[in-house]
Amino acid sequence: MANTPSAKKATRKIEARTAINKSRRSRMRTFLRKVEEAIASGDKGAANEALKAAQPELQRAATNGIVHKNLADRKVSRLNNRIKALA
Repeated sequence: MANTPSAKKATRKIEARTAINKSRRSRMRTFLRKVEEAIASGDKGAANEALKAAQPELQRAATNGIVHKNLADRKVSRLNNRIKALA
């Protein structure tokens, strides 16, 4: 257990940061799920719209360090390819 005041403060900061990161990760996953559902339904227009909404969310998550930049780019690329394949 943390003994020094600085260690106690660090613990508080970590808890606060974890809550923020958890919220951002959840938000990102929600946007990704909407794209997945649109692809599964076979609706290319809805899938495109969902991807347009999800892309900035993924990039924001990468910027904030929630996910790696390459992971965000890879997910966008793969979703885009799956949407193109719907044609």
